Amino acid sequence: MKKVPPLLILISAPSGGGKTTLVRQLLRARKNIVRAITCTTRAPRKGERHGLDYYFLKAADFLTRVQAGNFLEHATVYGNSYGLLKAELLGKLRQGKDVLLNVDVQGAATIFKKAESEPELKRALVTIFLTPMSLAEIERRLVNRGADLPEVIRRRMAVAKQEIAQWKNFDYLLTSTTKQEDLRRTLAIIEAEKMRVARSQPPEF
Repeated sequence: MKKVPPLLILISAPSGGGKTTLVRQLLRARKNIVRAITCTTRAPRKGERHGLDYYFLKAADFLTRVQAGNFLEHATVYGNSYGLLKAELLGKLRQGKDVLLNVDVQGAATIFKKAESEPELKRALVTIFLTPMSLAEIERRLVNRGADLPEVIRRRMAVAKQEIAQWKNFDYLLTSTTKQEDLRRTLAIIEAEKMRVARSQPPEF
């Protein structure tokens, strides 16, 4: 069997869209799919391990990497910095692993742009936008999750409306139904992408 080039699978969704659940299911369903590990300046939480959950960096180290252009994308959220190393992605792709990215819409836009100048990443990149069928369903999920105050949910809903408008920038639009169906269709996308002519080697006759 000829080796199929690995994929860089980017999944994005509005807040409450279900991407974290889908990512966990994909990691359980396929041993060859691995998660890209993000760098952060925040302190480790109980049970978190360096190199497994995050790469925990000091602020000065993080800034040095930013200035060196090591990150594919980075952002500061609530006083803590987060970033995705280009070397992290390329290293795993070169090992033949399919790499999974779980990013918000803003992070996805940055990765799209940066991948244009990184041929290896561009060839591997497959982008999926996951969204429930309506804003009402997103609100229902956020309320049922019970993690946010009503005013926070209202802010998340306003952002979600803007995020959904970006679906046209992705390769695939996946309208969320059930967890099982979301997983089945995502796996179908992955299998189809692996059979694209652009990624295939010609058969021997």
